[in-house]
Amino acid sequence: MIDLILASDPVAPLTGIDLSYSLAGLVTGLVVGITGVGGGAVMTPILILLMGVAPATAVATDLWFAATTKLFGATIHGVGGNIDWQVVRRLWSGSIPVAIITAILVAINAKPEKVSWLTSAIGVVVLVTALGMFLAPILIKGARANRVDDPSRFHKFQTPATVVSGGVVGGLVALTSVGAGALGSVAMTAIYPFRMTPHRLVATDIAHAIPLAVVAGTGYIVTGLATGVGIVVDPWMLASMLLGSIPMIILGSFLARKVKPRGIQIALACVLLFVGISAIFPLAG
Repeated sequence: MIDLILASDPVAPLTGIDLSYSLAGLVTGLVVGITGVGGGAVMTPILILLMGVAPATAVATDLWFAATTKLFGATIHGVGGNIDWQVVRRLWSGSIPVAIITAILVAINAKPEKVSWLTSAIGVVVLVTALGMFLAPILIKGARANRVDDPSRFHKFQTPATVVSGGVVGGLVALTSVGAGALGSVAMTAIYPFRMTPHRLVATDIAHAIPLAVVAGTGYIVTGLATGVGIVVDPWMLASMLLGSIPMIILGSFLARKVKPRGIQIALACVLLFVGISAIFPLAG
């Protein structure tokens, strides 16, 4: 069934609010608010695999969706004092420059109407994301052992590792819209095993993702204009998704203080595992 959707003509741009996209935004907003993960890893596959949206439009629209939605989540988490701004700045120093470079390269070389490879690329990133979420406790255990055994060496490693991790995430987000939350959170739990409590991790991850998504989203707008195809962001699709996501990320951000996100992360990882495999190897109809 999924391959039939992918093989069909991409859906036409929306001309008004579509509640099916609002429902997708509702689910994604709640997940992001609680776990900090899912802005791209959940929404982009939904748009491409289930809604039949063209990959470039899905990626570009989702980037602006993630930036706007997470702005509301960051406001709630910021009031709670959970954002680690030092870590955010380190991540930005790697992710923003790489995202800008990637966006420029996309604007120069890419043709938005010929990006079928994006579906497979997104599938790979989603699959890696799922595996990273499954393995997070193991990574934390190993990182804590190294932190205790050789604290001075581990401390010297933290800053450059954070910058490099930010760069990797920035490149992936600029290409696929996936990775800012999921892969970023996995990296932070490994690099800051004691410092990043669950609530601080969610808040820091959301704050890091906002300007990164804006930069990457702008790259796709420039790409559309530079190639003469037009702006690939669908404004009505974006508005429909935000209608569902904004109230739910606010609710999820409050709930994040009261629930343990690990169970939700495991469930999400199982879903992402299936989605990633389906994107890479479309199921027969």
